[in-house]
Amino acid sequence: MSTIVDPAEILKSIENTPKMSASATELLSLTGDPNHNFCDVVAIVRNDSILTARVLKTVNSAAFSLMQEVTSIDRAVSFMGEKMLVGVALEVATAHLFDKKLEGYGGERGDLWRHDLRCAIASEEITKLAGTGFSKDLAFTGGILHDIGKSIISDYLKNTAEGALLQIEEGAYADYLDAEQNLLGTDHTLVGETLALDWKLPEPLRQVIRYHHQPAEASDEYRALVYAVHLGDLLAMMGGSGTGADNMHYTLDERYKDYLNLSNGDMELIILNVDEAYEKASESMAGGTDA
Repeated sequence: MSTIVDPAEILKSIENTPKMSASATELLSLTGDPNHNFCDVVAIVRNDSILTARVLKTVNSAAFSLMQEVTSIDRAVSFMGEKMLVGVALEVATAHLFDKKLEGYGGERGDLWRHDLRCAIASEEITKLAGTGFSKDLAFTGGILHDIGKSIISDYLKNTAEGALLQIEEGAYADYLDAEQNLLGTDHTLVGETLALDWKLPEPLRQVIRYHHQPAEASDEYRALVYAVHLGDLLAMMGGSGTGADNMHYTLDERYKDYLNLSNGDMELIILNVDEAYEKASESMAGGTDA
C-alpha cells in the first residue's frame, strides 16, 4: 500500500504539539479517581491564573443567568460543576487543536470542538441511563477528547475528501477510518492515542481515544465506557455536529447493546436531552468560536 505521506512526518507533528497544561492534566486525572473531592478541584483551579480567569468569565456569562456576579472560585466551580470545568480547562489548554480548521476533512474552524462537545454530552447521557459502572464525568471527558487525533492528521489529508468518499461509495474502503489507513498508513485513533500517551492521559481516556471506532477491541475493563463514547460519537453526527466530509461515514458496532442497557425510549430521551444540554453548553464553552 502506498501512502501520500511519510508516517514519520505525522509522528514529528505529534512530538511538536504543545504539552497539555499541568492544571488540565491534573483535572483529567481527578476525573478518573472516584475518591477525589471538591477541594482538590478548587485547589487546581486556584493555582492556574489563566484557568481561574476563564472559569469566572464562563460562570458570569449570559448562559448561567446568575443574579449577581460571582467572584469566588469556590462558588464558580460549584455553579459550573466538574464536567463543565473540565471542558473549560481542555478548551483553554488545547485551543490550538480544537479551534483549527480541519482542511483535510473539509471541516470549518470550530467543527471539531462542536462535534466533541455534543459527543461528550451524549456519552454522559448514555452512561447515566445505561448503567456502565463508569462515572458520567469520565464519559463526558472521553467524549471531549475522542477525536483529538483528527486535528493532527487533517493537515496530511488535504484534497483527499472527495476521493475518499468515492472509494467508500464504491466499496473500496469500508469506512472513513479505513480511508485514513489507506491514505496515510495510520488513522486519527492511532494518532490520538500517541498524543494521549505523550500527554500522559489516564488509561480510560487513552482507551476511548484509541478504540472509539473499534470498541470491541478495547480492554474488558473499559469496554462499556468505550461503547458509550462510540454510540455518543454517532449520535453527535446524527445531531448535525460532524467534522466535515467524514460525517456519518463510520461503522456502528451493534454489539453496543451487549454493554449498554438502553431501550428505544431511552434513546429518544437521550437525543432530546443532548439537544437541550448542547445548546446551553455551547453558549458558555464555545471553543474560541462564535458557536
